Amino acid sequence: MARSTAAGILRFAAAVAVGVAVGVAGYAFAYANGASYMTNDPAACANCHIMRDHFDAWRKSSHHAVAVCNDCHAPHDSVIRKYWVKATNGWHHSVAFTTGNYPEALRAGERNRQVTEKACRHCHTEITAAVDGHAEGESCVRCHGSVGHMR
Repeated sequence: MARSTAAGILRFAAAVAVGVAVGVAGYAFAYANGASYMTNDPAACANCHIMRDHFDAWRKSSHHAVAVCNDCHAPHDSVIRKYWVKATNGWHHSVAFTTGNYPEALRAGERNRQVTEKACRHCHTEITAAVDGHAEGESCVRCHGSVGHMR
């Protein structure tokens, strides 16, 4: 009898924990307008106040008429990878913004720099093919850092 009571308490505690986690995640998703991040709308990226400057800089850039955030900041090779990158970035952003643990001047990490580099090369294949022999291993943003976000 004691075993079944202990097992019942553990199942109840697990159900409560799962319920709380789902509830908090659901509230956060609704509060942060989480579904908007599944779209291609650049305004979704400006949901967080710290991203407003990046959004405004993109609107001034030469790419605003031809590229949205996902075109440069999400992989082009696979829908699964695209949404994996979006989900992991969303998780990291939500933790950072919720805890307030982020630098004032946001900078892309190495993984995101690689995604952006591949995106440049995806859209500008002819140009990068002609330049690659000259600039082996050079990053596009080394010389063209303000193309996507005018500074």
